[in-house]
Amino acid sequence: MSDTQLTVTFSGGDADDAQAVVRVLEGAFGEADQRPSAEHATVRVATFTGEGPGAAGAADAGPLSEPVTVTVQGTPEAVRRASDTLARSFTARDEGTVSGDQEQERQLLLEP
Repeated sequence: MSDTQLTVTFSGGDADDAQAVVRVLEGAFGEADQRPSAEHATVRVATFTGEGPGAAGAADAGPLSEPVTVTVQGTPEAVRRASDTLARSFTARDEGTVSGDQEQERQLLLEP
């Protein structure tokens, strides 16, 4: 499915934490189209529009420096795959899901 679109928003943690999360997601979605900036931002964004090799196993992302709130938004299938991928690589707590007509949004708290 080449029309996969996923937007990932990060709050908490630092740029290295956001990059670690992106590396994990790249195993499932391919290279990010937009990567989180290394600037001193409080919210960072990454976007994906492709497919990676498929159901990736747990990637060794290393520990996070502090809890990171991650919001994934896209098609229900992309959000499910992203959530499953993150849960395999980090300690993740589901903070809730909002569904729309054709999109879904899920918030996860990733803990060190």
